Amino acid sequence: MRPDWDSYFMKIAYSVSERSTCDRAFVGCVLVRDKRILTTGFNGSPAGQAHCDEVGHLLVEGHCVRTIHAETNAIIQAALHGVSTKGCWCYVTHFPCLNCTKALINAGIARLIYHVAYRVDEHATEFLRLAEIEVCQLDFTPNNFA
Repeated sequence: MRPDWDSYFMKIAYSVSERSTCDRAFVGCVLVRDKRILTTGFNGSPAGQAHCDEVGHLLVEGHCVRTIHAETNAIIQAALHGVSTKGCWCYVTHFPCLNCTKALINAGIARLIYHVAYRVDEHATEFLRLAEIEVCQLDFTPNNFA
């Protein structure tokens, strides 16, 4: 059976998450406009630096600070290659943290589609509401189209 667009792009986000190098959470992000993929991102260390799966986590107050989050990496890839993210839709495996939420708002996303309600921050949800960004939690089974 052919998947709907949201399931299709979320499945791709899960495929992207397989590249994550921080095993605390395998997160993938896909930025899409007009049903076309603009960029992708996964959580991992800055380019050229050691990854958690090589040297371990760098924990500060319970958070691994060695990695850049998937959403931020997707935005960085767009900036690096001169791709506008204004009006795009963000498909992400896990609900974004507060900092990624703010970055996505400033990147001009119009819709946020996530699967896992991981550490949903009340400030993040309020910022998304104030920015008038449509937020959808997708009822999705990652392997349902394999």
